[in-house]
Amino acid sequence: MKLKPLADRVVLKQNAAEERTSSGIFLTSAAQEKPEVYEVVEVGPGGTVDGNEVVMIVKPGQSVLVGKYSGSKVKLEDQEYTIVRQSDILAVIE
Repeated sequence: MKLKPLADRVVLKQNAAEERTSSGIFLTSAAQEKPEVYEVVEVGPGGTVDGNEVVMIVKPGQSVLVGKYSGSKVKLEDQEYTIVRQSDILAVIE
């Protein structure tokens, strides 16, 4: 099964949490803070949204920064995805 976003929506997959600190200390799963960095999995076609023309800038495979509580969480085949509007993406990480 595959998610195909509509309009200006983007399907994201969250990057894995760090298992150890920069000083080398291993963290338990409860202490691991999930980063707000996501990988773009699929991008909608864009088009007219709320009367405005939207051109999709992000592309699959890019890493992006998203607000902590943005989007809708969806679980599909044991993988969790987040669906956001392109305008909810704060930055592209290069």
